[in-house]
Amino acid sequence: MRNTVLIAGAAAAALVAAGAITYAVAEGDGTKPVTSAGTPGAESADAGFARDMAVHHQQAVEMSWIVRDRTRDKEVRSLAYDIAQTQANQRGMLLGWLDLWELPKVSAEPPMTWMGMGDMASGKDGALMPGMATNAQLKELNRLSGRKAEVLYLQLMTAHHRGGIHMAEGCVAKCTVGVEKRLARGMVDAQRSEIELMAAMLKERGVQPRS
Repeated sequence: MRNTVLIAGAAAAALVAAGAITYAVAEGDGTKPVTSAGTPGAESADAGFARDMAVHHQQAVEMSWIVRDRTRDKEVRSLAYDIAQTQANQRGMLLGWLDLWELPKVSAEPPMTWMGMGDMASGKDGALMPGMATNAQLKELNRLSGRKAEVLYLQLMTAHHRGGIHMAEGCVAKCTVGVEKRLARGMVDAQRSEIELMAAMLKERGVQPRS
């Protein structure tokens, strides 16, 4: 019950934050986000973070919907639903900003180049950025059910969140658009809280997060 309350509270906070950010972006002339530094360039940290985190979030949404169909555990299903909804919403905002800035949603540069870390991920087997699951891991999650699916999901999502936090902290340090920096700070706080929650859920199942 306590975990369910925590999940519901985190989801509500995320939706409030999303609404505030969307409202802030809509201010001004209605066609461009309000910034103190002007519209970001295609190679800026703002654009790079928006592109990379949209891809990162998409996999989290995919994994969350997979596990929702593979388990009947109410707490895991509730967590997965909240992660899917929150990150799909955030992904929409990130892609929307790229549209508003009239910037491409893909880049010829490796992921995380905007952080000076374009060589961090090999992209092997679909893991384009640190923390992302491989194609083999996604296939395994699709094959499992019940407790085994729950454990693998919680382990994969913990690693996924750690990678996401690293990128979000990069945006907090390097991005110039105020609403995007605030979104990144919110991601850091929310995902740290969810990592703690997932660690407790894994402990209940007698398993540790993967290193």
